[in-house]
Amino acid sequence: MKLFTIDNNGKFVQFKEREFKKENKEIDLEILLENNPEYFFEDSKILIIGRQVVTNLNKFIDLLGVDQFGNTVVIELKRDKTPRETLSQLIEYASYIDNLDNEQLNEIYQKYTAEDSSLEDFHQEFFKSKNNEKVSWNKNSKLVIVSSSISAEIKQTAIYLRKKGIDIYCLEFKYFINKAGDKMISSDFVVGDEEYIRTNISSSAQLPKIDKEKFMNTLNSIGKVVFNTLFDFAEKEKLTIRWGSKGFSLNKTFTNNFVGLCFGYPPNSVYKQSIYSGLEEIRKKVNNSDNIINYYKSELEKFGHFEQAGSNLKWLLNKETSVEEVVKFTKILNKVINKIEQEGLKNN
Repeated sequence: MKLFTIDNNGKFVQFKEREFKKENKEIDLEILLENNPEYFFEDSKILIIGRQVVTNLNKFIDLLGVDQFGNTVVIELKRDKTPRETLSQLIEYASYIDNLDNEQLNEIYQKYTAEDSSLEDFHQEFFKSKNNEKVSWNKNSKLVIVSSSISAEIKQTAIYLRKKGIDIYCLEFKYFINKAGDKMISSDFVVGDEEYIRTNISSSAQLPKIDKEKFMNTLNSIGKVVFNTLFDFAEKEKLTIRWGSKGFSLNKTFTNNFVGLCFGYPPNSVYKQSIYSGLEEIRKKVNNSDNIINYYKSELEKFGHFEQAGSNLKWLLNKETSVEEVVKFTKILNKVINKIEQEGLKNN
């Protein structure tokens, strides 16, 4: 395959094919794929929920994702393994992933993102699903092998596995650089979704956490009013703020545990600039949680700024609001805290 750009004089400038691993580390490809979830399939993006996921046999899955229907996607980079090693390892990973339920997938996602919010809520926002669309988690799995060169042995075995009902794909990519130093990756499914071609995607397995300063710098004037007031409230009441890769959770801390009361997100997150309630956190951790959740929901509905968002409620911060309005919200949080303290935590 030849690739060209066109210069100002109307001349073709050729991209030269290079061997990816000679100029990059393998982890560079892993990170590229991790940061470009639209790269894999034309019909839907893949939500990456884990990198270097440890299996029960102490092996490491390069990338783990889920599609819009909740099916898992296991992505393995071939590296320098033999065809037999690549395929056997992928099948071994699939056998492990096949047994995971939604709670275990949620745990993988939360460790990876360092967020306390649920996979279900993030999945809904990521794929722009409707509130009444239920996801059946991990009913099926897609297996994807990514390599600069897919061998004949891997192709033949993968085609056989597809005929036997295993949803396996082999994605072959080529790496190019032109004289100006511009980089390009082209790819093609050599087994699987044969009609699809995707071009142009220009350790620790956990995404880096942000902090208060970085978070505040991303906000508009509306967000600054709301979150400054919320942070003042947290400091006054000695609540704990846990930072993730995009946002934070506001928590009431107990001796051996904590309960997330709400979650805050900046404009550049999939949730947009918003506050989400912590109803599922309360349900998982607090005794007699239904009574507290019903009270919390009722008060937020009376408050008037929150709307339904999956299993929680959200306040989309896109309209001017006053400090006094935010204080009303903090008073609701205070009452919820009092109820949690009265009921206590499960297994405490």
